[in-house]
Amino acid sequence: MKHHSPGFLAIVNDAKSRIEEIDLPAYLALRQAGEPHILVDVREESEFAAGHVKGAVHLGKGVIERDIENAIPDKNQKLVLYCGGGFRSALVADNLRKMGYTAPINLDGGWRALKESGLELE
Repeated sequence: MKHHSPGFLAIVNDAKSRIEEIDLPAYLALRQAGEPHILVDVREESEFAAGHVKGAVHLGKGVIERDIENAIPDKNQKLVLYCGGGFRSALVADNLRKMGYTAPINLDGGWRALKESGLELE
């Protein structure tokens, strides 16, 4: 588990006060129910290349705000965002909310939880 600096944790906790967040069991239930959504991996390119959930869209944290409106123009589309553990994706969810996206959801536990979930990986 990474040790995060107090300043980083402060901005993550601030973002989490404004966003929707789900854990892995809730995400698996959402998938099982067939709820339409796009799973978005916001990790770095090298992290995504090393492994990701099959079918996940890659829009890294460094470019997602720039590229999201072309990649996913429907601002009402449910977006489930993940990173390594749910910290960077919380910041992304907050920014997307500020950009007018109505349903960005942070996946708490991120890739660490997903890779043990039984979902198909690539």
